[in-house]
Parts: sequence; structure tokens; C-alpha cells
Amino acid sequence: MFSIIRPYIFSLDPEVAHDLAIKSLKANILPKSFFSVDGEEKLETNLLGKKISNPIGLAAGFDKSAEVYNSLFKFGFGFIEVGTVTPKQQLGNPKPRIFRLEKDQALINRLGFNNHGSEVVSKRISNNQPNGFLGINIGPNKETKKKEDDYYICLSKLATYAGYITINISSPNTIGLRDFHDQEEMKKLLFGINKIIKEKKIDCPIAIKISPDINDNEISKIVELVRSHEIKGIIVSNTTDSNRHNLSDIKRHEAGGLSGQPLKDISTNLIKKFYKETKGKIKIIGVGGVDSGESAFEKITAGADAVQLYTGMVYKGPGIVKEIKKDLISILKKEHLKNISEAVGINAWPQCLQELYNTRKKLCLKDAN
Repeated sequence: MFSIIRPYIFSLDPEVAHDLAIKSLKANILPKSFFSVDGEEKLETNLLGKKISNPIGLAAGFDKSAEVYNSLFKFGFGFIEVGTVTPKQQLGNPKPRIFRLEKDQALINRLGFNNHGSEVVSKRISNNQPNGFLGINIGPNKETKKKEDDYYICLSKLATYAGYITINISSPNTIGLRDFHDQEEMKKLLFGINKIIKEKKIDCPIAIKISPDINDNEISKIVELVRSHEIKGIIVSNTTDSNRHNLSDIKRHEAGGLSGQPLKDISTNLIKKFYKETKGKIKIIGVGGVDSGESAFEKITAGADAVQLYTGMVYKGPGIVKEIKKDLISILKKEHLKNISEAVGINAWPQCLQELYNTRKKLCLKDAN
């Protein structure tokens, strides 16, 4: 179905096409059964203290103002993240600000946190109970000088309505945002987050979304701060504002964050490094280039407890979720794994443990025959 209408959709400006999708989804007429998958119980897992039907999530950036999340749940997502939400309504950067790189199966965006603001979003979710595990991604307004204060405002306003809150410190489209990757700046931010949690008695897990453009020596420092401030999850990763040298599309030099296939291996390698550093004790959500069961499984075996996609859905349509789930169930059967959680981190193990896993597979194959 999507392959038939895709040429028309791709003839439109990307942001016009996105806005049209949001308007269509507001009708909420799709039957959930259309996207159901047999054997999905093998994909059940736990994420940030919540049991979810599968580890495939929608990344922040599609439903920026929490307008259509219940329609999106019907596509079969195990969880959805809305936002980024800022304290006040924000129009974002000048248009055009989204670009399709079709030759590279990628997007570049410089949207700039356009959203309806925390007051509108909180009322919207309060009046429309989520039909699944809903995360809210938060960030600062562009004009705010003391940006950490905006995180505190959003956390206080939105935590009541969220399954989890994501602290977005990694968008390349807000000046100064990535400064929070600095050890001292992150320490101050997370200390303030913890203070708000205690003062407001917030019972909502917190995740932090990091940049793919960090150095290896920053990983241990980030993990140390995440662990010491009781942050429950790390989202790896946001878009990259570099890594353009291997791209083919003429739009590759547009400013903004690059997502999709060019980010796939970068984020997967980073997931593996974070998994090793955390020893699997902090939940990791993998993002970047997920568009198939194979690419989702790569991130899971690298150490991701769950994955998110966005660009993949732009290119392959809403049926992508169903196809990924079907592929994952087939992969689990092939790998002789009973549940998707058994696959988490198996390719991040030391060589000796990897050999032990391979031996187990061979024994399972022998028993099956």
C-alpha cells in the first residue's frame, strides 16, 4: 500500500508531507488488528520498569506536540516518545528545515524544537489517556539563557503524564545544548533533576539522550554521572551533525542533524561501548538506521534493550513496525532464543563468552535435528 502512495508523498515538501500525516492520524480510524503479528509474545520485554509488548519504539520528533500518539500505537509500537517539548510554545527554525536524502536513505533536519509547549501538551495527554508506554522528550526554549531551568520546568509540568521522561541534551539544532555533555555541566544538570524529583516526589524514570558525535573517553564519564544520579536509561543516539563524507545526495551539505542509514553503524558501535561500560545494568535504547528486523537485532545484540525508529518509517511507511516484528520473531527462532531479552548484548560480550554462546547455538541445532 505505502509503495503505491510513496511517489505522491515524496513529491511533497517533507514538512508538508509530515503535517499531512499528522492530520490524517488525528482521525484515528485504523484498526489495530491490521498491524498485529502472530507470536509477538516472544518480543515482550521490560523497559524502564514497564512491561511492553515489543522493543520497537517511535523516536521523538514525529509527534512533537503529543497530538496522535494513540493512533501511532495502532501501528504496533511497543512504546512511543513524543516531543521534544519545551516550556513555552516554539515555532522552530526558518523553513525549509527538513530534507530527504533519498540516495542515502537519510534525512537532515534543523527543525529547532518546534512544538506547542508544555502547558498544551500536559493538558492534551491528561485528556487523552495513552494506550501504551508513552515517553516525553524535553528540552529548552531557544531564547532561554539558563537552559537547565527549562528542563526543570518541563520535568515538573510533564512527569505526571509520562511513562518516562527523556532529557534531550543532544540535538545539534539548539545552540549550546550539547554543552551539557561536558562533565561539569552534566553534573549540575543531573543534580538539579534529582532535586526536582525529590522536591516534587516524582515517580517517573528518567533517560538521557546523547550525541553520536562524542569521543570514546567521554563514555565512562557519562556513565559515571548517569549511575551516580540514578538515571535509568541512556538513549543512543541523536542525529549527527558530521559524518557527511560518504553521502551521495546533493542535499548532503544542508545544515542540521543527519538520521537514517548513515547513522546505523555509528550508533550501533556506540551502543556496544555503552553496554560494556554499564555492564548491562542501565537500560539502553538504540536509535539510528533501524529499518528492518536485522538492523533492530544488530542494535539489540550490541546491548540495546529496545530500539527506536523514525527515518525508516518515512521511507518504508507505517507497515515497517509489523515487518520488523515478524523478522525479529524469525531471527529468534533461527538463533534458538525464546525471548528477545535473551539477545541483549550477546555481541558485546568478551570473546570467550561469545564462543560459549556460539557453542550453545550448535548444541541447540544438534538437539533440534
